[in-house]
Amino acid sequence: MTEVATRTIEVGGEPGYAVHVGPGALERLGEHARPGRRVLVVAQPGRDALVTATVTVLADAGAVPVVAEVPDAEAAKTAQVLVSLWARLGQEGFTRDDLVVGVGGGAVTDLAGFAAATWLRGVDSVLLPTSLLGVVDAAVGGKTGINTAEGKNLVGAFHPPRAVLCDPAWLAGMPRADYVSGLAEVLKAGFIADPVILDLVEADPVAAADPTADPALAVELVTRAVRVKADVVAADLREASLREILNYGHTFAHAVELVEDYRWRHGDAVAVGMVYVAELAHRAGLLDAALLGRHRTVLAAVGLPTAYPGPDRWHRLRAAMARDKKSRGSTLRLVVLEGLARPTRLVAPDESLLRAAYDAVR
Repeated sequence: MTEVATRTIEVGGEPGYAVHVGPGALERLGEHARPGRRVLVVAQPGRDALVTATVTVLADAGAVPVVAEVPDAEAAKTAQVLVSLWARLGQEGFTRDDLVVGVGGGAVTDLAGFAAATWLRGVDSVLLPTSLLGVVDAAVGGKTGINTAEGKNLVGAFHPPRAVLCDPAWLAGMPRADYVSGLAEVLKAGFIADPVILDLVEADPVAAADPTADPALAVELVTRAVRVKADVVAADLREASLREILNYGHTFAHAVELVEDYRWRHGDAVAVGMVYVAELAHRAGLLDAALLGRHRTVLAAVGLPTAYPGPDRWHRLRAAMARDKKSRGSTLRLVVLEGLARPTRLVAPDESLLRAAYDAVR
């Protein structure tokens, strides 16, 4: 098998940091440890081998690691779990010179990052995403947060990590459905900025959906998706304007997640959300039929959903969409495409268009 080289993507801004993707990425963690430095390792269940290796790297560098296991997936992103981490940080005497490390999927890196952002008004963090969604989306960009009963990620802070480390071997053990779900964020990067991603996936969708089939392809897709996000967040850390394009498909997706009580995988919801805004843009005269169709075909090719079946839930979805972070007052703003890699905003679209797009994805 061809040896896969480690890639490094620099994320600009203040502070800047690097994302290292490839074999041996964990060894870079030692650069952030030093004798006596306390390190809270916030870990997802089922990552015992990686947590042990993480603790070993830290201890070998003279740091003092403390492990805090949190619930799996979105169950970790609650105020109650966050309070338990604050308590642990206080009990262990963490200061501003200490470090928080997040090991797990996107929910854990979101939580660990927010704990780091809020403890003593901010301590360093390093994130070790173990899911495709985690490395291409949640861990990059400095967004941290938790969920509330009213919606997803409504409480959080911008707090860039000191580094993001991901070894493709950590992704190879993912359940297929979870890996495929993460591909939605990869394909999103292709639609909004890097069409080569779409070409690579369309050339071999079976290999794209299996990181063990072609590890080099997996690293290429991850690297390209991370680079898209890195370029955008470096120009707009706090989502004042440009960064909103990374939310392509997310307004509808977050509404689906809320209505479904987070039983839907995030990437699955994003896939349907992208089809929704493509239908909306097509009806608004911005997007041609060919690109609309390409949304459905490339998403379906890797096994992602392109429809939201079931009873009519439009009123609940529309109410959830109104609370989207891109909204301004009562004005709904959605990221749409007016061509491949040409994102724009659709402000206050007619309610009949919103409803028609919903009917099209049912």
